[in-house]
Amino acid sequence: MKLRKVTAASAAVLVLALTATACGGDDSKDDAGSGSSSGGGGKIKVGIKFDQPGLGLKKPDGSFAGFDVDVATYVAKQLGYSPDQIEFVETKSADRENALSRGDVKFITATYSINDERKQKVDFAGPYLLAHQDLLVKSDASIAKGTDLNGKKLCSVTGSTSAQNVKKSIAPDAQLKQLSSYSECIAGLQSGAVDAVTTDDSILAGFASQDQYKGKFKLAGLKLSNENYGVGVKKGDSATVDKINKALEQMVSDGSWQKAVDANFGPANYKNEPAPKIGVIVPNAS
Repeated sequence: MKLRKVTAASAAVLVLALTATACGGDDSKDDAGSGSSSGGGGKIKVGIKFDQPGLGLKKPDGSFAGFDVDVATYVAKQLGYSPDQIEFVETKSADRENALSRGDVKFITATYSINDERKQKVDFAGPYLLAHQDLLVKSDASIAKGTDLNGKKLCSVTGSTSAQNVKKSIAPDAQLKQLSSYSECIAGLQSGAVDAVTTDDSILAGFASQDQYKGKFKLAGLKLSNENYGVGVKKGDSATVDKINKALEQMVSDGSWQKAVDANFGPANYKNEPAPKIGVIVPNAS
């Protein structure tokens, strides 16, 4: 009888151990930015902008639209995730590196220009778009070149490369105002609080094409810099970089890249550059 009690107790312990193991298996499912590059019923978190028409925009119904959204969706599919497995996470310019290092997202497609400083903190796949810094001004403004900004009120977003570029080498006497979003800058331009907004021409074209702004603003048409948009990945995750690069190459080769460009930038008559080659960064003029 005593032996039977021990055997029964041991069996109970074994059942509990197996149950705990099964529960532990459920907890290990991929459901975040740091997950594996395979769907497997889990989700993938991708960083985008929420306030950039034509690139990354969260619409009133909760859906997302824009070129960066299309690129992210295509890449995620090649990594094994269907659209309903993608969780888009808002990543503002100043927080992109932190979002990757914390593992908040698996990758970022958020007008993320590749530069040497950022490459010290994150890895990049791509580039997948070559944009240029430009100015958005009122349709009747006389600002025609970068130096015209000296003494003018200029708006850009905290953490972007555009503001530093203007102050350093284009218009050092510009009165720079840095806000948390381009939407705030555009509102300032409309009200007259600022004279110009500077960032990439792709971003500015997206805002200028919105119905409420049509005819009110214009692009100055300047190519103040070359902005090579890359897909940001956590530093050291070379396997994911390689997979994303292959996905981007396929997106171009099967025509999906050009289709996304036409759909998102076409309404603003944005003249895009040809699809860049993976790993080829177009430098700025010295």
